[in-house]
Amino acid sequence: MKLLSWNVNGVRAAHGKGLLDWMAAADADVICLQEVKAVAGDVQHIAWPLGYEVIWNPAQKKGYSGTALFSRKKPLSVALGLGSAEHDAEGRAITAEFPECYVIGVYVPNAQPELARLPFRQDWDRALLAYAKKLEKKKPVLLCGDLNVAHEEIDLARPKENVGNPGFSDQERAGFRTFLDAGFIDTFREFEKGPGHYSWWTYRMGARARNVGWRIDYVIASASLKESLKRAWIEPHVMGSDHCPVGVEVKF
Repeated sequence: MKLLSWNVNGVRAAHGKGLLDWMAAADADVICLQEVKAVAGDVQHIAWPLGYEVIWNPAQKKGYSGTALFSRKKPLSVALGLGSAEHDAEGRAITAEFPECYVIGVYVPNAQPELARLPFRQDWDRALLAYAKKLEKKKPVLLCGDLNVAHEEIDLARPKENVGNPGFSDQERAGFRTFLDAGFIDTFREFEKGPGHYSWWTYRMGARARNVGWRIDYVIASASLKESLKRAWIEPHVMGSDHCPVGVEVKF
């Protein structure tokens, strides 16, 4: 399975910046999109690449958040959200079940300036982990998306300047570690141990051209899939959003 994930920062905007060309060239089995900022009716005019089942999970608030999942094979089952009203109003999760595994595409809440939304973010993280571990009892899980946290200092260009800031607070980093402690694998770090690899750059001050970025988009996998991982990568050359795609290939 070739799985790709991308926070497109508005699917309609990304459509005008080469999204369809990227999807066609990617030749992926599953593509998860985050921050689509649209409902299905908003994009019914778009001719998506042939052969994909398309699932949308929009936020109740128009033009905000939302996720989508494209799959070459019809999933055995689909679930929207994490199963609780308090966490699911913003369209932040889609789960597709396949014979070999579950794929969960997520857009984790941002803690916001002054960490104003940190309690909600932490609660959401705990709910996501409990949900993923419940699914894992049946079959392995691939969880991908914008997790809105740089785990270690190596995962952002300027760690010292960002200690305590949203996305690099001790609390958010600890929240990510709970997934690793629970047996999930950061797939990219299975293949690349070095610095300088990022998936998000602010639009300000030419940050992307200077590669002053953060790695906040991930594919994490059940430990049982470790030996099945063929490769994991980031696509910083792909433009069209302040994020770039990340991917993994698994041989079942």
